[in-house]
Amino acid sequence: MQNLNNIPKVYNPKEVERRWYKFWETKGYFKPELRPYGPSYTIVIPPPNLTDILHLGHALNNTIQDIYIRWKRMEGFMTEWLPGMDHAGIATQVVVERNLRKGETRKSLGRDKFIERVWSYVNEKKSYMIEQLKSLGASCDWDRIRFTLDEGLSRAVRRAFVQLYNKGLIYRGVYIVNWCPRCKTALSDDEVDHEDIEAVLYYIKYPLVGGKNEYLQVATTRPETMLGDTAVAVNPNDKRYKKYVGRKVLLPLLNREIPVIEDELVDPNFGTGVVKVTPAHDPDDFNIGEREGLDKIVIMDEEGKINENGGPYHGMDRYKAREAVLSDLKELGLLVRTKPYTHSVGRCYRCGTIIEPYLSKQWFVKMRELAKPGIEAVENGDIRFHPKRWAGVYLNWMRNIRDWCISRQIWWGHPIPVWYCQEMQNAKCKMQNGIVVAEVKPECCPYCKSKKLVQDPDVLDTWFSSWLWPFSTFGWPDKTKDLEIFYPTDLLVTGSEIIFFWVARMIMAGFEFMGELPFKDVYIHGTVRDAIGRRMSKSLGNGIDPLDIIERYGTDALRFSLIAVSGEGQDPHISENTFEIGRNFANKIWNAYRLIQAIDHREKSNELNLTDKWILSRHHKVCTQVKHALEHYKINEAAMTLYEFFWHEFCDWYLESVKISRRADIAMHILERTLRLMHPFMPFITEEIWQRIPHEGDSIMVSDWPKGDSTHFDAQAEKDMEFIKELVIAIRNARASFNIPHGKKISCYVRCQESVRTLIRENEAFIFYLADVHELIFAEKRPEECVTQIISGGEIFIPLKGLIDFAKERERIEKEIDKVSILLEKTKSKLLDTEFLSKAPASVVKNTEEKKKVYEKKLEKLTKELEMIVGKSS
Repeated sequence: MQNLNNIPKVYNPKEVERRWYKFWETKGYFKPELRPYGPSYTIVIPPPNLTDILHLGHALNNTIQDIYIRWKRMEGFMTEWLPGMDHAGIATQVVVERNLRKGETRKSLGRDKFIERVWSYVNEKKSYMIEQLKSLGASCDWDRIRFTLDEGLSRAVRRAFVQLYNKGLIYRGVYIVNWCPRCKTALSDDEVDHEDIEAVLYYIKYPLVGGKNEYLQVATTRPETMLGDTAVAVNPNDKRYKKYVGRKVLLPLLNREIPVIEDELVDPNFGTGVVKVTPAHDPDDFNIGEREGLDKIVIMDEEGKINENGGPYHGMDRYKAREAVLSDLKELGLLVRTKPYTHSVGRCYRCGTIIEPYLSKQWFVKMRELAKPGIEAVENGDIRFHPKRWAGVYLNWMRNIRDWCISRQIWWGHPIPVWYCQEMQNAKCKMQNGIVVAEVKPECCPYCKSKKLVQDPDVLDTWFSSWLWPFSTFGWPDKTKDLEIFYPTDLLVTGSEIIFFWVARMIMAGFEFMGELPFKDVYIHGTVRDAIGRRMSKSLGNGIDPLDIIERYGTDALRFSLIAVSGEGQDPHISENTFEIGRNFANKIWNAYRLIQAIDHREKSNELNLTDKWILSRHHKVCTQVKHALEHYKINEAAMTLYEFFWHEFCDWYLESVKISRRADIAMHILERTLRLMHPFMPFITEEIWQRIPHEGDSIMVSDWPKGDSTHFDAQAEKDMEFIKELVIAIRNARASFNIPHGKKISCYVRCQESVRTLIRENEAFIFYLADVHELIFAEKRPEECVTQIISGGEIFIPLKGLIDFAKERERIEKEIDKVSILLEKTKSKLLDTEFLSKAPASVVKNTEEKKKVYEKKLEKLTKELEMIVGKSS
């Protein structure tokens, strides 16, 4: 315990945080080996992408994980919080390409040189990100840190690919994929962000072959893709076009004859009911083409430029080609009309480019079979989502799952473990299409023994390594001791945006490769937004760097504030002054410690007064409530329970009583136990104070978690204390309403039952001190010129003779009530006026609703003041 003279008046987090983090690391407290004989509790960190600094979403995510790890560590568990980072294939490659020197491209550098550049960038980011996590107070097991491109994880990726391929769950095929012309790669369905845009619907004439001025009119939003049309289609039930089925039309601009077909996929209510069929550039058209045996003509290259199949438009960007096609159609009199049309387009989740449906040969994973055990695990409760509503979102996606495109046409990532025989010298080799799948490069083709093998140039989707994260990080495919101890893990903390990308796939991988679930609980936290509800992002310029907040307010303030505003299932709205919540709370804790330390600790008594019994009862109930809240993943509730108890019960009431009793033993006892309860939320200030007061052990981090003891529950003490608080608050409110200055002692009359009188007498000193009262007189009648306050079990009369003019005060309040009542009625009428609600801007309506609330509150306050003046009894 430190000397009292060394207690600074103001808590300075900068002087504390680095010192204690270094202390914890040096002592080895982050390692599971600290308690090798306890039950294990494991969390694997959602590996952040190495493309940028950590943001407030990461700060919230990692704070929640750290709360659970610190709590379980204090409960005696062998805790393992495994940190790591994701190589983020597309995102990292995009960033590094943007940072290349003028005149350089990845192709001019070549694959090996470019990958060197990426590794240089990644290594720099890795060290910075680790420092950021440490600044957040993350008590990770740094000895086990992993990276998705570590050799061990790369080996796991290769094993998973080979296993799935041998089971027939990985295949190579030519299908329509989501193609990003900017990143020049395929994307899975989940990597496409959809948005509605204002577009144009173009109506185009397709002349009928052999007819005189006959044509079918087609509607499309992408006229440039008509260069790849191989049919036009109508619905088989559409009587308007029955006579045209089987005939041919002349494809405008390219003059290619294509058939008129019918297919149930055609919506007769879209456009004219006649649609163009472009099997190589639309997923629905691809399916029609498969059924009808249509040609699939690819008319674009990987950059979204028209290729040689586009005739005169060869070399044009897709949007330039659109302009040229429309101009030529108009000139030929084939563009009938246009109309505005709102429809959904997909954008690359990394660079925002509008994706192009594109026929391409890619590698896929069959997902339906893999999804079955993951569906059952959530349906039967083996895996639980918190909040529960996310289970429905997960199950809906899993039940409608599509095959996963896992190949990416980029350089940064896990190379696909596939080689192609260049000779195919025998029938067996030809039967396999020369495909050799292996964990390590084979010396020769296993079928024809040719040594001419070329590896597939593509890499695997980033998520193909991430879905193995809960077990690959612990040594799979080897049967390691870590896997035996730490798998399955206990809790996954993540955001809703990667339920499909990552959570669902990890569940499938856990069952497929480990034979059991990867985690028991999934906690989905909200998305961090700014004060007006926008998602924080660089492009909007509304992002907040956690390190800036830590520099200004401290880590504990950052952590507690984020939890305080993150209600269950809600998106927290953050502005910079949000962090004043945590800073003010830290200051309150520090000042409470200073107050307790200033009191003579030699003064002790075995006899407990009412406030002692009350605070002990409340504290032990809070211990129980916090544990229950954490067990049920009500993290905000746990934090606010502690906040309310410490600030409004321990500080505002109990410590005020200690100023009178001058006994600090119970206060110190409650402080020490409450610091332990707070430690997972605010690790630094709790360690700093705990080390300064009487305690057992080397660190609060490895002290025992305080348990609620029901023998300390005291319902009578809590009931009596609530009455005393009500009495004091009633007197304070009366003083405030009539501007009786603080420090001016007043007399009070109390009319109540005898049992209540006894309680008041026993606690007079406390009441006198807190309410600025110099005497309490028990009376049967209301004295003249008093204000009245009703309390449970009685009434309080406060003489204000000479302080206010009762008649004038009553007149003033009644006039004010009339005025506010009129304003309230006008506001209510406005909000019931349908014309006002339909025509007024949303901001005006909202402002009117706020005014209504203000008037209602003011009226309630004035009514209470009038009741105090008039009194309800005589």
